Amino acid sequence: MRPRSRPAAGDPAPPPQADRSRLDPRSIRADDLRYLLAVARTGRLVAAADALGVDHTTVSRRVAALEKSLGLRLIERGSEGWALTDAGRAVSENARAIEKALARVVDAVSGQDAPSLHGTVRVSAPDGFGTVVATPALTRVRRRHPSLQAELITATRQLALHASGFDLALAIGRPSGSRLETEHLTDYTLGLYASDEYLARCGSPGTLSDLREHVLIFYIESMLQVGDLDIERHLPGFTPAFSSTNVFAQLEATRLGAGIGVLPAFLAHRAQLRRLLANEVDIRLPITLAVRREAATHPAVRAVRDALRQEVADRTAELLPE
Repeated sequence: MRPRSRPAAGDPAPPPQADRSRLDPRSIRADDLRYLLAVARTGRLVAAADALGVDHTTVSRRVAALEKSLGLRLIERGSEGWALTDAGRAVSENARAIEKALARVVDAVSGQDAPSLHGTVRVSAPDGFGTVVATPALTRVRRRHPSLQAELITATRQLALHASGFDLALAIGRPSGSRLETEHLTDYTLGLYASDEYLARCGSPGTLSDLREHVLIFYIESMLQVGDLDIERHLPGFTPAFSSTNVFAQLEATRLGAGIGVLPAFLAHRAQLRRLLANEVDIRLPITLAVRREAATHPAVRAVRDALRQEVADRTAELLPE
């Protein structure tokens, strides 16, 4: 058995064991449940504090007070941040009813007939897909629900099996995990693209063999965090001569005539780049929508999830052009 590590400064202290058969509901502060839910959704004390408008020590203290009242450990630290224990998940499932009731109270006193969405929804997505697809979806939700706060984190990296720090995540490939609900959202196409200026200066490759005479633009292989984007899987034996960790830098380099980019069609067409060797190079990758289980039933998260699905449906021709 591993020894229990000493809590870091600001971390909730281990709760004392209590006789739970004698728990008095009056000893539990219902407001403390909001703090637990915030940590469950964000995975970070600081992020939870930002969402609640307090400092992180307050979040730590309130969660610790709840754990003391219940005599249970509700959250535990993992490699990706704080996560709910089994007991914490059971508590948070029931706590959501209180959170929803508070939202209905706010709607009632503000005179709104239709329920509005409150709180913060954090979405993680790859740079390109997050900008072009997630941003319009989040904008649409916020127009309908001005009290909702939307946060978009963009980074092209692998989604960890027990990831935290988001409510929904868009990821390249098909990640899965016991704490994630996943669904295949869409596929998208990547191909070879170049600018008219580059083609006029350097010519157009007629075959894949000809491509070796050109500068290839793609991700930095040694820093790539998504296996599905490994150039060897799609163009064996080719090495990019101009690389970047950011797809928009790749797009700009291609637009400026630095070489031939391996780019998503939905970005290349916007930049009016020319598709090359379409029959030989037609890469299709899946986008997975992952939702943390403890956030899946939250009304705001469901609304953003539906908006992402609708945005993808409306953009099929861009994501998967003929």
